[in-house]
Amino acid sequence: MNKMLLPTDVVGGSFWLLSMAMIGAAIFFLLERNKAAARWHTTMTLLGVVMLVSAVHYYYTNNMWLSTGTAPIIVRYIDWVLTHPMQVILFYVVLTAVTSASTALFWRLLIGSLVMVIGEFLGAAGYMSATLGFLIGLVGWLYILGELYMGEAGRVNAKSGNDATHLAFNGLRLILTIGWAIYPLGYFIEHLGGGVDTNSLNIIYNLADFLNKIIFGFVVYRAVMNDTRVNK
Repeated sequence: MNKMLLPTDVVGGSFWLLSMAMIGAAIFFLLERNKAAARWHTTMTLLGVVMLVSAVHYYYTNNMWLSTGTAPIIVRYIDWVLTHPMQVILFYVVLTAVTSASTALFWRLLIGSLVMVIGEFLGAAGYMSATLGFLIGLVGWLYILGELYMGEAGRVNAKSGNDATHLAFNGLRLILTIGWAIYPLGYFIEHLGGGVDTNSLNIIYNLADFLNKIIFGFVVYRAVMNDTRVNK
């Protein structure tokens, strides 16, 4: 394989673009942490870690693509099993920055995110039927949405009385509802819907990650800086 990234290589270009975007976002969030109010430091640090983990994953996957000409979708679960739980936990971290929430909420969000990712991984890797893996992953995602809209998380957000929290929580919840729909949909198409060209699916996932991770992070950042400015 040609180990140089060619201008006509859309798949490799999208991997490289996202790896650079993720490392840039990681550096930005970690540096901006010190400009935020102290109560938002954990939030900003967690954002930086999410971007850094994804940057390493994209860099590795890009090298795999250049070396072998393939980038199996299942490799993405290395990234997802780490970053998706951290992103879901951000809802808890955002809430507890300005108000109180039960420790049980933290564990419910964490377990729901792990069920979503691990269920789909087991189905995709052949450890269980693809249908069962899809259903388990779907249940995990829907459970998270239920918690955010109708559960404790949604209620705590509504009662927090903090505009920054409302902005971050509602924006992230919308991304989790619309943007994250790509994960069960992509799984269904790949494993249950007759299959799809892996290269096309990689490009779609890469573009989706721009929304689901980078825009996700900047929604939080905007809310954090608004709150910091108001309290000054």
